[in-house]
Amino acid sequence: MNRFAALLESLIYTPSRNGKIRLLTEYFASTPDPDRGWAVAAMTRDLDIKSVKPAMIKTLVEERVDPVLFGLSYDYVGDLAETVSLIWPGQEQRNYIPTLTDIVETLGEISRQEAPSVVADWFDALSPPARWALIKLITGGLRIGVAARLVKLALAEFGGQPVQDIEELWHGLEAPYRDLFAWLEGRSPRPAQAAKAPFRPVMLAHPVEEKDQPKIDLTEMMAEWKWDGIRVQTVVEDGVKRLYTRTGDDISGTFPDLLASLNEEVAIDGELLIFDPAITDRFVVRPFNDLQQRLNRKVVSKKLLEESPAFIRAYDLLWARGEDLRPLPFSARRAHLEEISQQGAFPRLDLSPVIPLSSWEALADLRANPPEDAIEGVMLKRADAPYVPGRPKGQWWKWKREPFLVDAVLMYAQRGHGKRSSFYSDYTFGVWRTGKDGEELVPVGKAYHGFTDLELKKIDKFVRDHTIDRFGPVRAVRATREEGLVFEVAFEGLQRSSRHKSGIAMRFPRINRLRWDKPTAEADRLETLEAMLPATA
Repeated sequence: MNRFAALLESLIYTPSRNGKIRLLTEYFASTPDPDRGWAVAAMTRDLDIKSVKPAMIKTLVEERVDPVLFGLSYDYVGDLAETVSLIWPGQEQRNYIPTLTDIVETLGEISRQEAPSVVADWFDALSPPARWALIKLITGGLRIGVAARLVKLALAEFGGQPVQDIEELWHGLEAPYRDLFAWLEGRSPRPAQAAKAPFRPVMLAHPVEEKDQPKIDLTEMMAEWKWDGIRVQTVVEDGVKRLYTRTGDDISGTFPDLLASLNEEVAIDGELLIFDPAITDRFVVRPFNDLQQRLNRKVVSKKLLEESPAFIRAYDLLWARGEDLRPLPFSARRAHLEEISQQGAFPRLDLSPVIPLSSWEALADLRANPPEDAIEGVMLKRADAPYVPGRPKGQWWKWKREPFLVDAVLMYAQRGHGKRSSFYSDYTFGVWRTGKDGEELVPVGKAYHGFTDLELKKIDKFVRDHTIDRFGPVRAVRATREEGLVFEVAFEGLQRSSRHKSGIAMRFPRINRLRWDKPTAEADRLETLEAMLPATA
């Protein structure tokens, strides 16, 4: 467990992607089975421990530490694992330190009634860093700046194999991945594809910049809309139906209505969207916020299925009836997709249309004035391009619409995670409106990126110097017509939302720049954002 804890700590404080991959490959090389396999499962979110909940850990620590002291410490630190790991009165000179395998296997066997005494013994034996790692592991809060795909990239680097080979096998593998490591170390052949309806690594596009336009020959390209949803891959094989995100996460259980409508053996690349059920003759796309209501749910209610039905706007056909179509040129795959879509075997599938492509000027006009609000730009694809995993140069291009910009006032700041845990780095901002008592700020969004490390330190100091109230890890910041900090916020779109006090939800907000020069009274008003709302919202 100590080795796993040291890995997590190093990953948190290593900002570079390559640095994280190096740490992971060194860990895989120096750690035996099955510990390294369980570590992979934990970091890829494939480890589900049900016998321990945060409330149990709070109860354990309050039995050993003054509850008032614990409450004050937790309020100040803002993170349960960090607080408990430091305040726990651990015993000295323990001869036995549990391994990662001991912990995972034991928690898989014991009941919830047995868990408190077992976990307390582990807390006693472990050092504070290992105790922190254990709490994060067993409560599912392992946020260390490492995505599942980064772990797969590290596995590919470790074994000298293409990452797409690992991604295609992934859903047929089981933790602690002994067969995978045996293959990567050259001790056995590649594992057989055990999963039906496997994920196929996606092809990605490069953003179009002004310098790129002269290099792109439009006569060799096909163009289509870029839809504002979630990129997915749906696969049907031998009665098995699956829906994957672009990174290979299986989200099939969240969209049973969509999967039930698939009646042909295919692998389709497309955009997951929500349509208006009141309009039956065509798919009218609902705002992205409606799609968000369905994401990350373990159980989807009948009401939600009826009010927010899902469909796929298809872009590409990767596999059909046992044949891998990825080596074919895009124009040929597109022809196959059109043929299949016309057969009516997919009631919840709609073909993304090809759009005219005559000149950059005409394309720019289409990009700026799309026929639907759910369109966020245009895609350019070489007609002769095979479907290649990753981001091959010059094959696919995306040209998104320019982001919207507003000036908003910082209202609340929250401590970050990982290397930002000592800084207030998550910011809630608002705009002005006229309330019953005069001018007031109303929150319209939250962002935690878009600024440099140096700017983060300056904002953090501003937050600490201008705090007017505290709510656990959150601080309320002085924000009046005379005093405060203005952010220029960039975002991709807006929609109505009953969940937000302002009645508006922002799509992908980020800090575009800091406006230290701008008086808070000159920040934007809610009416400005309401005027930006699509007419259909």
